[in-house]
Amino acid sequence: MAITRDHELHSRRFGRNLGLALALAVFVVLVFGLTIAKVGRGDKMQAFDHQPRTSLLPPEPVK
Repeated sequence: MAITRDHELHSRRFGRNLGLALALAVFVVLVFGLTIAKVGRGDKMQAFDHQPRTSLLPPEPVK
């Protein structure tokens, strides 16, 4: 005896899982797009590494 009919609980669970999968996919695409925009624009990619960044220091006066 094959089980062919799904209970309505399965269809509701599938709908929620599909919605969650779509939301996760949108989030992944958003993060990927922002990453590509940051890398493609050529901004300086400096991380906080506990060292003074020379790009942020004021220029030294000329004597």
